[in-house]
Amino acid sequence: MIQIDYKSDKPIYEQIIQQFKLNIVKGIFKEGDKVISVRKMASILDITPSTVSKAYAELERQGVIETIRAKGTYIAGSGLQAQDISMEKVRKNLLDELIELKHAGVGLEQVQSLVRELYDSI
Repeated sequence: MIQIDYKSDKPIYEQIIQQFKLNIVKGIFKEGDKVISVRKMASILDITPSTVSKAYAELERQGVIETIRAKGTYIAGSGLQAQDISMEKVRKNLLDELIELKHAGVGLEQVQSLVRELYDSI
């Protein structure tokens, strides 16, 4: 369920975070589902446990997962709330990509269509 692109420029821990959120949005991970241990996830993905631990810590900080002492880690009830997202960061990243698209000659209608297609696919 978690797929890592080892050739990507994006750090592996960020890919894990993104994959968790995508799986929640798609309904693959549901509220209350048990999250597999750091060691097991690291073994499955063939990466170091510290990388998984870093991803899990950030997911917990964002409220996506929660750890209950002596019981384990679970998908949190509310998940990531919209107000937790740094809109300024999103705006900057989106602006960077839009500049590249406009420079490549891609029109507004194509960009809107692409965004709609990608949004609907998740």
